[in-house]
Amino acid sequence: MTNCLPNESGFFGEFGGRFIPPQLEAILEELKQEYKKEINDPEFLAELKYYQKNFVGRPSEFYYAKKLTEKLGGAKIYLKREDMNHTGSHKLNNVMGQALLAKRLGKKRVIAETGAGQHGVATATACALFEMECIIYMGEEDTRRQALNVFRMELLGAKVVPVTSGTRTLKDAVDVALGDLIENYENTYYMLGSAVGPDPYPEIVKYFQSVIGVEAKAQCLEAEGRLPDYLVACVGGGSNAIGLFAPFYDDKEVKMLGVEPAGRGLDTPDHAATLTLGSTGIIHGFKCKVIQDENGEPAPVYSVSAGLDYPGVGPEHCYYQATGRAEYVTATDKEAIDAFLMLSKVEGIIPAIESSHAVAGAIRLAPSLDKDKIIVINLSGRGDKDVAEIADILARTK
Repeated sequence: MTNCLPNESGFFGEFGGRFIPPQLEAILEELKQEYKKEINDPEFLAELKYYQKNFVGRPSEFYYAKKLTEKLGGAKIYLKREDMNHTGSHKLNNVMGQALLAKRLGKKRVIAETGAGQHGVATATACALFEMECIIYMGEEDTRRQALNVFRMELLGAKVVPVTSGTRTLKDAVDVALGDLIENYENTYYMLGSAVGPDPYPEIVKYFQSVIGVEAKAQCLEAEGRLPDYLVACVGGGSNAIGLFAPFYDDKEVKMLGVEPAGRGLDTPDHAATLTLGSTGIIHGFKCKVIQDENGEPAPVYSVSAGLDYPGVGPEHCYYQATGRAEYVTATDKEAIDAFLMLSKVEGIIPAIESSHAVAGAIRLAPSLDKDKIIVINLSGRGDKDVAEIADILARTK
C-alpha cells in the first residue's frame, strides 16, 4: 500500500506528535511498539483478515449509483458501501484491529469516546465478542440525538456515561476519556475512534481504516479499468476519509476532496469547519488545525451531525491540505440534509448524516465534470440512527 508515513515522533510535517502528561508516555510508547510488531506478524494479520471477512463483512460493496449519476448529468458516481458493514459504518474496521491489539497487550478494560454513537456501538460489539469490560463516554447532547445507539451499546453490555461538561458533545467526551486513561492506564485500553490524538493513534487508525481505500482501488480497476478521478469523503476527525485517501496517496492523478461541516454557515459560530477556518494549535495531545478562541482554547463547534462536531482534525489531513495533496470544502446542514433526502429517494440508500456531507460535496462536483470522469464517494455509514432527528428537523422547518 502506498502511503504517507509520519516521522519517528509521529509528525506529518508540522502536525501530529505527542503532547501528553508524563504518566501516559510509557503506555503510548508500549502501544506504538506493539502495533509495529503486530502489523508485521503473519498470525496477527491472518486473525485480522478472518474478522474483517467473517465478522465485519468485508470487502464492502463498490456500487455504481446509476440513477444519481443520471440525475446530476456529469461524472460517473460510485459509492464505497461502508454502510453495509456489521454495526452500520466504517467504525468497526478500526475497532476490530485495535481490539486485537488490546488483547495482545493483555488489557481487559476498554474505554472509548463517541459522538454519533457508531464508534461506541462498534467498540461495544468488539468488547462483547472478546469478553472485555466496556465503558463509553458520550456527550449528554449526543445521547439525546442518538438515543437508539445508546440503547444498542447498552444492549451489547457497555456502560454508557453521559458527559455533562462543556458543550456536552464529542470534544468533551474525549476530555473525560483521556482523564480516565490517565487514572487507569495500567489496566485500560483507550479505543480512540478517529485518526486524531497523540502518536501513535493517527497512524494506527489510518492503518486499520485503509482497507477502505485498498479495496476501492482494486474495485475501481476491476469495474472501470482505471483509477477514479476524485475521491470524496466527509471529514470530522477524519478516519473514514484518511482510510479512503491514504492508499491513493502516490496516485497523483487521483484528486481528493474532504467535506467538512459548515453547520448553520461559515459566517456564524455554528460550524465545525476546522481545516477551512481553524488555526494551528494543540488539542487532545496532538498538533493540528483547531477552531479556537483568542486564548488558544478549543471553541464550541456545531454540526447537525453528532459525528462531525469536533474542533480539531486528524494531523494527516492537515498535512494533505498544507501540501496541496487534498482539497477541503464544506457543506451546510441544509446541504447535507438535502443530500440525505436525494440519495434516499433516488437510489433507495439512506446515508448517515455524516456521510451525507460527502454526498453533498459530490452533488456539487459531479455536474461540473465530463461524463467520462469517475467519482468515488465514501458512504461511511447508514442513516437509521439519524432518521428520527432528521424527521424532527424537517417537521420544524416546514
